[in-house]
Amino acid sequence: MTIQTSEMPDYAIEAIGLAKTYAASGKMPEKRALKNIDLKVPRGSIFGLLGPNGAGKSTFINILAGLVTKTAGKVRIWGMDIDEMPRASRAAIGVVNQEITMDPFFTPLEALELQAGFYGVPRRERRSLEILRAVGLDDKQDAYVRQLSGGMKRRLMVAKALVHTPPVLILDEPTAGVDVELRRSLWDYVRELHARGTTIILTTHYLEEAEELCDEIAIVNHGEIIACEPTPQLLRRLDRKTLTIFPREALSAVPPELAGLDAALRPDGALAIHFRTGETGIGRLLEQVRAAGVGIDDLATEEPDLEDVFVALTSHPA
Repeated sequence: MTIQTSEMPDYAIEAIGLAKTYAASGKMPEKRALKNIDLKVPRGSIFGLLGPNGAGKSTFINILAGLVTKTAGKVRIWGMDIDEMPRASRAAIGVVNQEITMDPFFTPLEALELQAGFYGVPRRERRSLEILRAVGLDDKQDAYVRQLSGGMKRRLMVAKALVHTPPVLILDEPTAGVDVELRRSLWDYVRELHARGTTIILTTHYLEEAEELCDEIAIVNHGEIIACEPTPQLLRRLDRKTLTIFPREALSAVPPELAGLDAALRPDGALAIHFRTGETGIGRLLEQVRAAGVGIDDLATEEPDLEDVFVALTSHPA
């Protein structure tokens, strides 16, 4: 089933009051995996969905894919309600799961042709060879899947998700356990898809990937959205910087005059001063350093990165 995209929705994914509760089973108590989530993924974006293990990311993705039944709420994929239009809405997404699941006795070409058949793509509209070429597997089209390396299998998973030309692609930890070269080539291809108009939803534990790739990021913790903002705005959540002073003469300790600052002497002899930009400025800090008799040879400032924000937001108990 190929999705016609003449009517372009504002949001690729919309979740309104989405909840999922797993019933108690045996010794396992009832678990609220998702707690009334409201989330909108803009069409045409690369959207990051981050959170610690068990936060609810996989449950959310599995509801979109039709593998888990929601308890409450509304979900629309490409403008289509998953309850009212289950087949059409789910045909609008391609999902690349964390686990590599495919028949080892199929060839990559056979695997793609079979997947296209599942989606009802007519033979004349299939692009199996084109997709294999795009993910760098055209020379392996007739090899058995069991003969492929882990990285090749990961690329084949991406290829399978694209056989029906979905306008939304969900990548669930796509670079877990793959080498740096493959990771780079995979992201190059993802950027290419995005440039053609595909909306990308990414979950990853490599926070530098999310920081570099994503236009907007939502952070999930204990089944709730605790932040959802454009990436630069999210990074500004921590009003905290580090000023690193490289003194002309080596210091043996932090000068007593700087005891009131959050300052520490690094092993390389540099003086690291942590400060909040809303409370003080670099100029004032430099005046204090000079007043303490420290000659400055060089200096540098460090901004918080996504990992700092992630830890700050998810380190609180439920």
